[in-house]
Amino acid sequence: MTSRLPQTKGGFNFDNYVRNAALEGRGLAVPKATKTGTTIVGLIYKDGIVLGADTRATSGPIVADKNCEKIHYLAPNMYCCGAGTAADTEMTTSLISSQLELHRLSTGRQARVDTAMTLLKQMLFKHQGHIGAALVLGGVDIKGPHLYTIAPHGSTDKLPYVTMGSGSLAAMSVFESRYKPGLSREEGIELVKDAIEAGIFNDLGSGSNVDVTVITSERVETLRNYARPNERGIKEASYKYPPGTTKVLKTSIRDLMDISETVKVATTEAMDIS
Repeated sequence: MTSRLPQTKGGFNFDNYVRNAALEGRGLAVPKATKTGTTIVGLIYKDGIVLGADTRATSGPIVADKNCEKIHYLAPNMYCCGAGTAADTEMTTSLISSQLELHRLSTGRQARVDTAMTLLKQMLFKHQGHIGAALVLGGVDIKGPHLYTIAPHGSTDKLPYVTMGSGSLAAMSVFESRYKPGLSREEGIELVKDAIEAGIFNDLGSGSNVDVTVITSERVETLRNYARPNERGIKEASYKYPPGTTKVLKTSIRDLMDISETVKVATTEAMDIS
């Protein structure tokens, strides 16, 4: 008789939360939450949706990736910007994207943006904010363009222009002063670019380049690295110094042991013992 292994459940696991609560009850320090930084935005223009994001990924005070992609594919007619923990945003959007594809194949119809929003908010609410994913969802379906924000705890907003992430306040200041209904495609892209650049220049967690995605009922246009506001310039001088520029304060020379001789001696002694 063969023994059957226990079936593992897919998805996220939060067993460590119980462990951390037990450790806190014993007086130990609670693990600190990871500080994240991003600027993501979206707006509705005359013909569809424009989404934008910066490209900096941080690991504490370290810039881990200067050119990462934060605008994730969900379905042929919708994309989702992610702020927060990079792994959470990528895996969350990937899981929902697979469900939307199965829905499209089973029904033979294009998925609606409301369907994606509902799936995302239910998943995040179920995990009570432990999934660090703040999302900007934009897409165009049979009812027209739709733009949502989805917070890590599952709350949602539907607005004509939205921002999220640590640089969201700087980006929102640009939207509040310049947004108007009925923007053209070029005006929408430039406004999104300026909003992301406001986050890049006023938030340490945001930086590098600007990614833009334009969604209409006919097609999706991805403008990777549409703007490079922090591109490195040419060095104006040479920073090479000739030998002897730095004063030598102390010199120490030591004789090194020849490893081959040591191995020979050890081998000889082992043969004598045997």
